[in-house]
Amino acid sequence: MIKFYIALYASKIAFLGLRLLKRPATSYPGYIALKICPEFLKFSKKYVQKKFINITGTNGKTTTSGLLAHILKNSHQNVIHNLKGANMLTGIANTFALNINPFKYFDYAVIETDEAFLTKVYNYVKGDFLVVTNLFRDQLDRYGELDFTAKIIKEAINKNPELKLILNADDPIVASFDNNNAVYYGFENVEYDAISNSPSEVFNCPCSEPLEYTKRFYAQQGHYFCPKCGFKRPECHYKADAKIFNDHSELNITHHGITFNFKINLVGLYNAYNALAAISTAFENGFNQQEIQNALNSYHSVFGRTETRTIDGHKTLIQLIKNPAGASEVLKTVDLNSNIIIAINDDYADGRDISWLWDSDFEQLKNAQKLIVTSGKRAYDMALRLKYAGIPQEKIIIEPDVKKAINFVTRSVKTDEKITILPSYTALLKISKY
Repeated sequence: MIKFYIALYASKIAFLGLRLLKRPATSYPGYIALKICPEFLKFSKKYVQKKFINITGTNGKTTTSGLLAHILKNSHQNVIHNLKGANMLTGIANTFALNINPFKYFDYAVIETDEAFLTKVYNYVKGDFLVVTNLFRDQLDRYGELDFTAKIIKEAINKNPELKLILNADDPIVASFDNNNAVYYGFENVEYDAISNSPSEVFNCPCSEPLEYTKRFYAQQGHYFCPKCGFKRPECHYKADAKIFNDHSELNITHHGITFNFKINLVGLYNAYNALAAISTAFENGFNQQEIQNALNSYHSVFGRTETRTIDGHKTLIQLIKNPAGASEVLKTVDLNSNIIIAINDDYADGRDISWLWDSDFEQLKNAQKLIVTSGKRAYDMALRLKYAGIPQEKIIIEPDVKKAINFVTRSVKTDEKITILPSYTALLKISKY
């Protein structure tokens, strides 16, 4: 325990040193904490008095955890949450190191957790809830194929047998994680303006037979069944109907025979899934419809996750893209009358393999009315992808420097024209500094 307190104060001193030197915020204090006390997270959990909640999955971790944390805080709960999305071991340790002290306790921990690091977190912390959003092909150079990602999440669940799971029933891989203590959420019906063009793959049942679908919402998510062995989408504890509009969504969620109506000020079916996951988890923790809706009314997107900013007088929508399924859903929501910047990097946090650009439905931009600027380390690759998507070359501008790309657009268009920025993860971090 003495090592824990030494680690706690050493990390706080390291953080103050970074601020004095005007260095950017990093997870270095968390690294210091773990270096001094490898069991730092084990001792940190003692400062969480009610529930420790992890959120993992390929897409939607940041938005789902942000929504859930906001619901809890808005209901007068003291919450520790890795708001900025630092979701690997050092980032999570960093969150605790900078927020706890010997006399400060929290009601809930809402911790976004990288899929590959979930099992490492559970080496030290026994979680109470695990929310799994979805599993799409993502960063193949780092994770490999989906069966590997599923395997490491399952290993984490097995380490924590008392864990209560909140699972997306519409994703056949996620639904298979049932540990006899699972709660399922999913959509019965979805109404939206455009048909989803997200890439869909053939998913096989554990018996190796290809799954068939009665409804398919996007990617592999929908109502599936195996004609050979009977494996099928489980019955949902939280059944929802969704209406997806251009600027918001409406959810009717049925639980124990009672239907609750919610409005969320986020665009896209993917965000409706995120909201459904957060709302289901809030209900499981005893919060009521009014408390949840009050929080949804005041929720503001985490930076870059369907976030609206004003840049030099221009209304700007910033949406992270990072894999085929997620990018294709985001592209479906893009205002084709806006000026578009696509900034793609291939750093470690983005994934070195950018083949996902070719699996994403950039053809949805071929009717864009204004210029499209490609930027980032892979600006030329992105421009080539747009050319093959059918966008005229004269509409494509290449500017690898992200800051210059933003300055070019904001200075060359009228102030009443909107801007859409679609960055990969590390490009998003650079934009946040600007």
